[in-house]
Amino acid sequence: MEEKKKVIRVEEVTDPDMMSKELDSVVLEGSNKTKGIILFLICSIIGIAVFFGQIEGSTIFGIIYNGFVDLFGQAIYWILSIVITANFICHIYFKYIDKGKTKNAFADVYGNDKIIHTVLYGLGAVYVIIYTLWIVHGMNMPEIIISDATGGNVIPPIVKGVFGIVLAGAVFMPFLLNYGILEIIGVLLEPLMRPLFKVPGKSALDATASFVSSSSLGVLITNRLWKNCVYTEKEMVAIMTGFSAVSIGFAQLVIDTAGCGAQFFEIYAVSFVMVFLIEMITVRIPPVSKKKDVYYNGKVQTEEERKEGARYSVQTIPTGIWRSVKRAAIAYSVPKNVSLSLKDSILVLPQVLTMLSAIGVSAMILAEYTPVFKWLGYIFQPVLMLCQVPDAAAIAPSMPVGIAEMFLPVLVMNSTAAAVSISIQARVFVCLVSMCQIIFFSETATVMMATKSPIKFWEIIVCFIERTLIAIPLASLAVHLIF
Repeated sequence: MEEKKKVIRVEEVTDPDMMSKELDSVVLEGSNKTKGIILFLICSIIGIAVFFGQIEGSTIFGIIYNGFVDLFGQAIYWILSIVITANFICHIYFKYIDKGKTKNAFADVYGNDKIIHTVLYGLGAVYVIIYTLWIVHGMNMPEIIISDATGGNVIPPIVKGVFGIVLAGAVFMPFLLNYGILEIIGVLLEPLMRPLFKVPGKSALDATASFVSSSSLGVLITNRLWKNCVYTEKEMVAIMTGFSAVSIGFAQLVIDTAGCGAQFFEIYAVSFVMVFLIEMITVRIPPVSKKKDVYYNGKVQTEEERKEGARYSVQTIPTGIWRSVKRAAIAYSVPKNVSLSLKDSILVLPQVLTMLSAIGVSAMILAEYTPVFKWLGYIFQPVLMLCQVPDAAAIAPSMPVGIAEMFLPVLVMNSTAAAVSISIQARVFVCLVSMCQIIFFSETATVMMATKSPIKFWEIIVCFIERTLIAIPLASLAVHLIF
């Protein structure tokens, strides 16, 4: 009886998202083998080309989603307003009126919302409508919401951008996630990623997607793979809070704004190394280390599963290739996978956009119009002085402000009275720390919350503090040795 379970024909597969190890039991014959090879090659090439291919300094994916958003012109702001207002109305209906009576996808999305969601959804709708009335119709609106430092720093570049990222990503992510490329990446990198970061080798794809394309995309890919039972809760949180770094293009903007454009390559290379060094530490301490080794479907990950593939052997590459081909062979058709992906994305899109608007603009207002982050900067000043960071007093307020928006640390540094005299070493230090903090509420942290990832608000705050405190001595060491 046990022997029969070891052989599964393609026609007998009922779950295209079966675990990687289970693929070894799938037998490919004749046309199924040909189908698997063709789908694996074509879909993988399309996925890699779209998300990682570069044209004139931008990824093809970036060109696609920006072009998609640009098609709407100024009307995009009214589309955002309608989507975000509809999100608020749906929340009110399913949370306070329906109260669980109806059973459908929308009830599942909004039924478990808390009172804080009511506040944030309402706030997000107000912010976007006010910004839309100002930018589209030129109406007089509160400067505190529409200024370039607040709403203008969140709604056009981030909320509008994520609208395109989520929808364009829904179309192209299946090519990257469902047709085998993850399998070969996982097998090849498992012996490195598992002992160093306690995550599967497949997570390297999430990290790379963040670095070359978008940090939001990295979070969305990780969330999708968690729901597909590729990652456990602990692995998902570790990857999401540790590898969702800013893209190369945004890093270039930050470094140039700091006045360090001539050192771009050195800064970006050091930040890349620092991100992985910090992850090696944070994955081993709470709150990440306290997360459960449980998949989305409730299955508990075993020690054997964690050790599987942890060493290279002569079978490593053949295993990766054949798992990739088998994954492609048992996958749903491309149209069905794209339609399922679009359905999932459309359900979560209104919440993501609303939370980005509410939390992002509120965080910008807090940073721009209150001394809160300046006061918090005093906490970091002794640490900076201990690490012998140049101009510690002048750049201390830049350390905590990164939780609001990754671009803020360099802006805060440039806005200080002593900005002109701040040394190049101090400027490099601020760039390095801000690029390694990863968690900021104008984008990544909010996407984590909006997609209902298994991480609480306070845990996000703790992860940010941990990453900042670990990044400070590492960045200080790099500044003293390299810059």
